[in-house]
Amino acid sequence: MTAPRQDPLRDPHFFTDPYPTYDRLREGCPVQRIPTGSGGHHAYLITGHPEAREAFADTRLSKDTARFFAGRASHRDLHPAFARNMLASDPPAHTRHRRVATPLFTTGRVRKLRPYITRVVDDLTAAWRPGADVDLVADLAVPLPVAVICELLGVPETDRGMLADWSHDLFDAADTDRVDAASHRIGDYLTGLADRSRAGSDDAPLQSLLDDGEEGGLDRDETVSLAALLLVAGHETTTHFIGNATLALLRHPEAYDRLRRSPDLIPGALDELLRYDSPVSVATFRHSTEDLRVGGTDIPAGFPVLIAPGAANRDPAVFPDPHRLDLDRDAAGHLSFGHGVHRCPGAPLARAEAEIALRAVLTRFPNTRLSVPADRLTWRRTRLTRGLETLPLTLA
Repeated sequence: MTAPRQDPLRDPHFFTDPYPTYDRLREGCPVQRIPTGSGGHHAYLITGHPEAREAFADTRLSKDTARFFAGRASHRDLHPAFARNMLASDPPAHTRHRRVATPLFTTGRVRKLRPYITRVVDDLTAAWRPGADVDLVADLAVPLPVAVICELLGVPETDRGMLADWSHDLFDAADTDRVDAASHRIGDYLTGLADRSRAGSDDAPLQSLLDDGEEGGLDRDETVSLAALLLVAGHETTTHFIGNATLALLRHPEAYDRLRRSPDLIPGALDELLRYDSPVSVATFRHSTEDLRVGGTDIPAGFPVLIAPGAANRDPAVFPDPHRLDLDRDAAGHLSFGHGVHRCPGAPLARAEAEIALRAVLTRFPNTRLSVPADRLTWRRTRLTRGLETLPLTLA
């Protein structure tokens, strides 16, 4: 096996279509060392499905970013709320955060939210008419999950658009200064909300989460950190889920027509849509705390490890003919929500939002089409998430 000489995940073509790169890397070796950035640093990238699933569950791969970067020079300036959250910690700290977060997204809690989600979708699409041009991303896929997660957290309606903009900046991996600045805007804003609640503000934003956090053993700063994570992760990936799924169906007219005619099949199609074009391309940071072996490859202690659900979901050893969208496929084993103790607790909510949004588009505008050729669509330039900048549609 010959390791790449340059970071393969920074190639401009990767953002448009990462799957040829993932195929090439997986065929070379499902776990391999790759260069990251231009500073001579390396990481291990996992592109095979069995190997990714194994790595997700391996406790020797830590998510404690503070531990990894301790004593290392860094020019980054992220807000502390993004260094203490559930995605950047291991048990027992992670366990405390998750114990507070998980009840927010139970099946029963999400069922109670469905009428609100439906109302938001109805409001956002109320002015849509056949023949009109809309941007599904800006007009539906962004504001829907923002409204839902902000409603869940108690964020004032007047501030929700601003938070969506900051969250968008937070995923702009091409500009680290912009990312750092966005983290401080979000962290400072949520800290201010928490302080208003603790001071007895009439509207008491974040009060429910603060109460749950206190009962679960989280202090104020940890609760703010959890709120920041839920806000950002709770809508950014769902936005991409809705956009990617809509595009996949538009590019596969038979699948689109099938769900249009039988919308009750949409919930069962979500796993295949998630597998086909995962909103999470590369999972968040992990590092090896000791020497280990994954998929026949030795990973020394002290290295970043990148697990790529986007690649694993198209591993032909697990999903035959993986580049084909097949609504009859059993795709429940996809890794778009992760696996193990860090599996996304918000998965039930994301699925509900995507289902309701897709049902509205497919049933109300059954002959909708892309307004531009698919090869002219612009994708976000970040390797962590995969999503469209815009999705221009002509309603019909």
